[in-house]
Amino acid sequence: MKPWKIAVAIALLLGVAGAIYASIQYNQKGIITVQTGNAVKQDLTSLVTASGEIKPRNYINIGSNAQAPSRITAILVQEGDRVRKGQELARLESVQPAADLAAQRATVSVSEADSASSEAAYKSQDQAIATLEATLERIKSDMQKARLNMERAKKLQPEGLISKQDFDLRVAEVESATAAIHESEARILQAKAQREQFKAQLNSSQKRVIVSQAQVRRAEDVLQRTIATAPLDGMVTNLPVRIGETVVAGIQNSAASLIMTIADMSLITAEVKVDETDIVNVKLNQVANISIDAIPGKNFKGHVIEIGNTAILRSTGLAASQSAISSQEAKDFKVVIALDDPPAEIRPGLSCTSKIITSTKEKVVSIPIQALTVRQKGDLEAKKDLKKDAPAPTLDPVTLKAMKEEVQGVFVISGEKAVFRKVETGITGATDIEVLGGLKEGEEIITGSYKVIRTLKNEAKVKVDNKAPVKAES
Repeated sequence: MKPWKIAVAIALLLGVAGAIYASIQYNQKGIITVQTGNAVKQDLTSLVTASGEIKPRNYINIGSNAQAPSRITAILVQEGDRVRKGQELARLESVQPAADLAAQRATVSVSEADSASSEAAYKSQDQAIATLEATLERIKSDMQKARLNMERAKKLQPEGLISKQDFDLRVAEVESATAAIHESEARILQAKAQREQFKAQLNSSQKRVIVSQAQVRRAEDVLQRTIATAPLDGMVTNLPVRIGETVVAGIQNSAASLIMTIADMSLITAEVKVDETDIVNVKLNQVANISIDAIPGKNFKGHVIEIGNTAILRSTGLAASQSAISSQEAKDFKVVIALDDPPAEIRPGLSCTSKIITSTKEKVVSIPIQALTVRQKGDLEAKKDLKKDAPAPTLDPVTLKAMKEEVQGVFVISGEKAVFRKVETGITGATDIEVLGGLKEGEEIITGSYKVIRTLKNEAKVKVDNKAPVKAES
């Protein structure tokens, strides 16, 4: 064969091959490679994850109750010690309070002695009055006798049966008895007046005793304030002071006023901050799993016992209501979870992460979360009767608003196309989400890649490639 014929044959073969390649490329133009999965039935558990720290449910900061800045003279416990209610924890300088108490007790002794003396004088005057009254009764009896004798003498005198001397003696006896009665009555009145004076003195001295005893109780209270005692059974979780340091009373949230912290370790909680988008799903008594950073490899059960009602700014930790400037920054809500069986080695302040189980469903249709996407309603509707270069029609505001409405759904494989289908969703698990309607078990849906799902259009041509991506060598 001649060389020019061979060249023509080769040229024809290359032309046919190029045409075939161009035809293949044209047919594959616009085809998007996707990864797919199936809607499956499985058990789903909805979780709310939040981080925080371990705290005792009840703890009290022990400060100084002294009336003036006082020096610590003794610390009777160590950090980590368990204490009982009423146990002495620390002592403050008490020279002046002890001296005041001794002085007040001496004053009470003097007041009680004065009161006893006044009471003895009052009782003695009572006895004297009783004696005078008895004497008065005797004198009255003698006067009655003398009067009878005088009356008898008056009857005998006219008949000359009694001498004038005897008669005068009988009259004198009556007059003497009358004078004695007046004198005795005067003494009784004087004694009663003195008794009233003694009674007033007794009342005054008794009141002084009461005042002195009140001063003693006050001095005892002041002295007692120099001794810090445990208000509850618990553990010493914070002891920032040393012997010889000075503490100041009455200053809240000041390091200078804190002696130690006592925590009730009978109820340990995890205080976590839940994002504002998740707080609506959290309810009281929901079960939670808590992991503690200091105790790796272990999870602890708990349940929700408190849900905060005040939003907390994430940047400052302050309540949103306390912020003078309106802010759109992220907010959290405090949630307290009680640990059902806390370990013995747990300590307040340990960092922890909680997973609150907000809902659990069995055998529900679910899909991977990344398969779920949104599209505007207008993008899903076919544009009919529009030429290639025809201008877009003018829409009224109501229709335009309806066209911009977002629709939630997934792309389902239908032949060689990706068809958008609206779905209704339920609870969300760790990687999957429940489908309530719009999708059946076993249907093939597009699950990746993220970029493809984000930009994929309805009824676009697709090619399924579920091979694992090959990592590029470094």
